[in-house]
Amino acid sequence: MSNFKTFKTAVQKQFQKMQQHPLFRVGVDKDQLWATYINSFPAGSNPIFRERAEHDCSCCKNFVRSVGDVVAVIDGKFVSLWDAEIGDDTYQIVTGALAELIHSAAIKDVFLHYENHVGTDKNFEQLTNGVQTWEHFHVNVPAHIVKKKSDISTFLAEPRESKNVLLRSLTEIDDDAVSAVLELIAQNSLYRGDEHKFAVESFHTMKRNFARLADSERDAFAWTAIIGAAGSVARIRNTVIGTLLVDLSNGVDLEDAVKSFESKVAPANYKRPTALVTKAMVESAKKTVEELGLTSALKRRYATVHDITVNNILFANRSARRAINADVFDNLATNSSPKKLDRIEEIAIDKFIADVLPRVDSVEIMVENRHTPNLVSLIAPEDATAGEMFKWSNRFSWSYNGEMADSIKERVKAAGGSVTGDLCCRLAWDYTDDLDFHMQEPDKARIYYPNKRELSPSGGMLDLDANGGDGIRAEPAENIFYADRNRMKEGVYILAVNNYNRRSAGRGFIVEIEFDGQVFRIEHDKVLKTGDTSIVAKIQYSRKTGFSILESLPSSQTSRQVWGLTTQTFRPVNLLMLSPNHWDNRPVGNKHYFFMIDGCVNEGNARGFFNEFLKDDLTKHRKVLEIVGSRMAVEGPAEQLSGLGFSSTMRNSVVCQVKGSFTRVLKVNF
Repeated sequence: MSNFKTFKTAVQKQFQKMQQHPLFRVGVDKDQLWATYINSFPAGSNPIFRERAEHDCSCCKNFVRSVGDVVAVIDGKFVSLWDAEIGDDTYQIVTGALAELIHSAAIKDVFLHYENHVGTDKNFEQLTNGVQTWEHFHVNVPAHIVKKKSDISTFLAEPRESKNVLLRSLTEIDDDAVSAVLELIAQNSLYRGDEHKFAVESFHTMKRNFARLADSERDAFAWTAIIGAAGSVARIRNTVIGTLLVDLSNGVDLEDAVKSFESKVAPANYKRPTALVTKAMVESAKKTVEELGLTSALKRRYATVHDITVNNILFANRSARRAINADVFDNLATNSSPKKLDRIEEIAIDKFIADVLPRVDSVEIMVENRHTPNLVSLIAPEDATAGEMFKWSNRFSWSYNGEMADSIKERVKAAGGSVTGDLCCRLAWDYTDDLDFHMQEPDKARIYYPNKRELSPSGGMLDLDANGGDGIRAEPAENIFYADRNRMKEGVYILAVNNYNRRSAGRGFIVEIEFDGQVFRIEHDKVLKTGDTSIVAKIQYSRKTGFSILESLPSSQTSRQVWGLTTQTFRPVNLLMLSPNHWDNRPVGNKHYFFMIDGCVNEGNARGFFNEFLKDDLTKHRKVLEIVGSRMAVEGPAEQLSGLGFSSTMRNSVVCQVKGSFTRVLKVNF
């Protein structure tokens, strides 16, 4: 037809316009594309010429199949070759059908071609009466799009993968995570974070633009975004900073997520000195606390006997009874001339509470050195009318010495050591000597500082080396643990402490050995000189019987002063109660037994509350509230309820002397 040249020229101009932008292919079948072209001509507009329809041309067919599926994305919209204005009604119908097909498909690849042109501009046919010129579709291809035919599949793979990664990043990484990381970088709280600032900021901009789009536009956005984008941005999800963004988006605790990130980029054993929170986290937590009416509940003090109701007391001595004016105790049996029984009996805590306490007038408890981590204080809000912020239906919390029932375990954890495993051995001391932990395994393999952080043949590892390779620490600790007993060889494991470098006048150490829910604590007060080694324990392991301690150093029994108490002596118990999470017959979580001791006064920095206490409405703000709980001082009074606490989930024991109609000395087991 005479107007085909007009059609051809319009398509060429459209392609010139499109190539000012990134070019892509959509997922349309090439045969379908050609069939749509041929079949869309109106009746009578594509007559038979010789043997085929006039527009059924092999040159044009090659062109339509080669580049008919090419699109550009301009201002977020698909633009195809067939969106051209032709100026001819017949050809406009054809382009309309092709454009509709193209716009119904999604981008599948960037556009690359193996020649610098597509199609045949024109060819000539010798006729009897002269030469016939035939016009065909034809465009020139920009040089940067031309690749060797054999290389095209390779060149297509990289942008396709980048697009998939970027789209997943834009979909799965949330705004809060990006904002948190940018804030950490800005306040210099992320180790080597500044190196990733450009990538995170660029991604942040992309994500804001992405959020404004309709779902149908987002795939195309990802394709265009990868063109010219730095690899650190397009594939941010697969980078080290991307792992931090993904962790935060998946709800991983900020501290844990940053620790994981820094373990990948930081020098060995890099340790963060402070907890991490962002301004946005603080503001969000503050808003929630205010909305729940819990602002006054954050200010805490030591509880007193006057705060407690009779219903939540298992035992009270005479002075405590007077303080709470509890007539209910008047019927308890008393005897002014008790009989004395010298032998020590063993009894389970539940039986002690059910069978012994109702018949006694006084209880005294032996405070042993090993009980130091079990010292505990009951905590109340300063405002007695404050809202309830805990999982249980009262306002009381508690705080153990060292902020948990096992301060050495906490010290190891704070230093970055593992506190989980089938066998855990922990060493702690409080001076600058370089003590070293050693473990000799049954096959004579040895775990100690030269091979720290390397798995032994039995799967053991030394992951802390305090006052030596890891530097001088204010609270030194070393840690050897076996994560999986199934890897351990059967036999005797010999645990020892060596003084590699004597630097101070300090003396002694504490070792804890934990397995099967039991913690064995050895307090040794002897001086180790440089080069001295002390065998602490011999631990037997067999797959049939598990772990047992064959022999160990004796624990030091020298008395000392702690929390106003002299250890290794009996002290009167004022009150015995369960932990607040088991008051009023409404149990929540693990049970603790509190022996509140006369004259016991917390000498440390009691914590007002712990994250695990908080009710569900507050758990999403756990990191901010953890810092609030640790920084807000718990204040007097001096007549506080403090004493010894024992968890129902940890094996332990305490010796009690009870007096009523007779005197008994009992070893109470938990």
